[in-house]
Amino acid sequence: QVQLVESGGGLVQAGGSLRLSCAASRLTFSEYDMGWFRQAPGKGREFVAGISWDLDSTSYTDSVKGRFTISRDNAKNTVYMQMNNLKPEDTAVYYCNAVQGTRGVFRSWGQGTQVTVSS
Repeated sequence: QVQLVESGGGLVQAGGSLRLSCAASRLTFSEYDMGWFRQAPGKGREFVAGISWDLDSTSYTDSVKGRFTISRDNAKNTVYMQMNNLKPEDTAVYYCNAVQGTRGVFRSWGQGTQVTVSS
């Protein structure tokens, strides 16, 4: 079973930055497009950003464009997301998964990492 372990969340003031990491195992990581999702309290999980298996392309939901940057290191089986100029509306639990378009591939999600942005 695929394992996805997210880390790097925390409490930050509006305008601050965080860098999330997701370590993946039990899959051929370099063959999968990867992405980040988030789930705010009382809301469904939404796609945030994605990166192709070959690092050739990235995509972002409109609300984070210009503030978040997704990257990956295939040698380390890890995907990252640098989050700058954070806003209170970015508060959510953040998850990673392999992606097809904007949908998660694996049913088994990690525990996520909590990001809380105070105003």
